[in-house]
Amino acid sequence: LGEHVIEVCRGTACHVKQSIPILEAIRKRLSLDEKRRTTPDMLFTVETVSCLGACGLAPVIVINDEVHGQMTPPSAVALIDALAAKEAAK
Repeated sequence: LGEHVIEVCRGTACHVKQSIPILEAIRKRLSLDEKRRTTPDMLFTVETVSCLGACGLAPVIVINDEVHGQMTPPSAVALIDALAAKEAAK
């Protein structure tokens, strides 16, 4: 697993509220796909989970055990960008 684990909910509420475009945007930003889930630098791993139990906040992603609700593809990518910038500053 990468240093930062990103879990994208695929539960019913999240799916209905468009979690798949969020997953696709994250994968595109990190140049990942279904088979390659961890970036070559071992910084990011993207996984899908069946339900995160935060249906009222759908669509939801969890990054390093921190829940982020009502996500959109741009807001999810912005979180990744912020993490990547923090890593680059180390």
